[in-house]
Amino acid sequence: MSALEQTLLSRGLVSQAQLDQATRAQAMEGITLSQALVTSGALREEDLIPILAEAAGLRFVDLDAFAIDPRVAGSVPGGICRRHLLLPIAREGDAVVVAMAEPGNLVAIDDVRSYLRAAVIPTVAERGALERAIGRHVRSDSEIDSIGQSLDSSAREEERQQVSVSVADIVQEDSPVVRWAHLLISQAIHDGCSDIHLEPEELDLRVRYRIDGVLHEMQSAPKSIQSQVISRIKIMADIDIAERRKPQDGRISVNVDGNDVDLRVATLPTVWGEKVVMRILNTSAVQVDLRKLSFSEASFQLYKKSYTKPYGMILATGPTGSGKSTTLYATLREISRPEVNVITIEDPVEYRMAGVNQVQVNPKAGLTFAAALRSILRADPDVVLVGEIRDGETAQIAVEAALTGHLVLSTLHTNDAPSAVTRLTEMGIEPFLVASALDCVVAQRLARRLCERCREPYPPSEPEQEMLRADWIFREPPPPNLYRPKGCSACANTGFKGRLAVHEVMPVTRELEHLTALRKSTRELGELAREQGMITLRQDGWAKVAQGQTSVEELLRVVA
Repeated sequence: MSALEQTLLSRGLVSQAQLDQATRAQAMEGITLSQALVTSGALREEDLIPILAEAAGLRFVDLDAFAIDPRVAGSVPGGICRRHLLLPIAREGDAVVVAMAEPGNLVAIDDVRSYLRAAVIPTVAERGALERAIGRHVRSDSEIDSIGQSLDSSAREEERQQVSVSVADIVQEDSPVVRWAHLLISQAIHDGCSDIHLEPEELDLRVRYRIDGVLHEMQSAPKSIQSQVISRIKIMADIDIAERRKPQDGRISVNVDGNDVDLRVATLPTVWGEKVVMRILNTSAVQVDLRKLSFSEASFQLYKKSYTKPYGMILATGPTGSGKSTTLYATLREISRPEVNVITIEDPVEYRMAGVNQVQVNPKAGLTFAAALRSILRADPDVVLVGEIRDGETAQIAVEAALTGHLVLSTLHTNDAPSAVTRLTEMGIEPFLVASALDCVVAQRLARRLCERCREPYPPSEPEQEMLRADWIFREPPPPNLYRPKGCSACANTGFKGRLAVHEVMPVTRELEHLTALRKSTRELGELAREQGMITLRQDGWAKVAQGQTSVEELLRVVA
């Protein structure tokens, strides 16, 4: 009996029967005993790895908790780290500690040793944690820059010889421009980016990532490769590469680390060339539970009362990128059942949902929001989701649908919940129709969430205390300490990890209906809603600041 088998049995981690079954599978399928144990379900991989490390006489490292030295992590090229699935994590004297998924890979150890010219201490890490750590600490920037410089040299030589770039240069999978585009997208996904901006300027091509709602300038590429890069992106998105005078939209599907990722692509002509914005569509947003969208209990109960009704209009409002679509998709998951006919009209269809009939707007074919909505109402829907109310015609049909027994969900661009009422009337909808159809408005913003590992408490300053007291409406007193970002390896030294939503839920009561019908101003509507218990964006934000979920500076950044 091997040392591994003895360890597993002595600790009671597996039974003799499970071990015998795994041994038979090992012999029949030609796999290792550890693989057979994991495949059979006798052990989880994360439980087995520390035992394997101990049996091999190696140290196990939990990378999710280990303080990785960023200077050491960046000392080995990303190509080596990803190829061998390893990461240098610390120095011990003159030796480098390397976390590996396969510490017996002597070729990988030799590659690291020869590159660093230092002794290597191999340690064992769980594969998933290692992939996440590589994504955080090993960047493709140097590789992207190297390929960009190579493309620049080639472009200058072709320009000198007056040779045009061939289609093969932007189509062949092993060409430099294709690798440049793939690395750019892969790095953005590893960084948790939501949007990639390629912005032509006078002297170069600027690249910016939007991470947790904030744009970061990552690098710039030589101006000479601009046309090749943009043409490659347009080919991937199935966009006409010859058309450069008008905006175009497309969609890209890529596979990164075994995961399929969709990107929505938009081009925009500027004075220095075509700007390209790629929105990375996070399909996990469709799976999110509505209760996990950081609604306060009071706001959630008000919202639930509205979306469980069989008819009426619910609007999600806020600027672009404030999470409106995520809220509506999560709501659809709550109300979508086999006995309910749900139809959506979107431009574009960002996330595919099982059991939901999704319609893609196609203006070239005459399928606008208004035309599609008019047709959908003849398809016996119970619930209709309109991606966005952009014009008076769409608003009119949506309001009429809500008045004739349908539950209508949609989005609108307004600063707060009361403004949605006046926005609809400005679109030409009669106030008495708005009052009758509109049932609830949810205004929201997205703020960065403080990293729970490194956030630090502090006593608030006098100005912060004054603001907190002015917006505090809750029964319990505000806490003596607030929290601020610090920065650690888990959050890439930003102090923030992930985002949370700040909500303002305004149910349309009879009193608000009356003011709406009388064409009262947004200010008057807001005052009445607050008197009736509506928690404003700012008040909800301060509650989350008091709970240590975000910081004062972050709240003031997203809420006026």
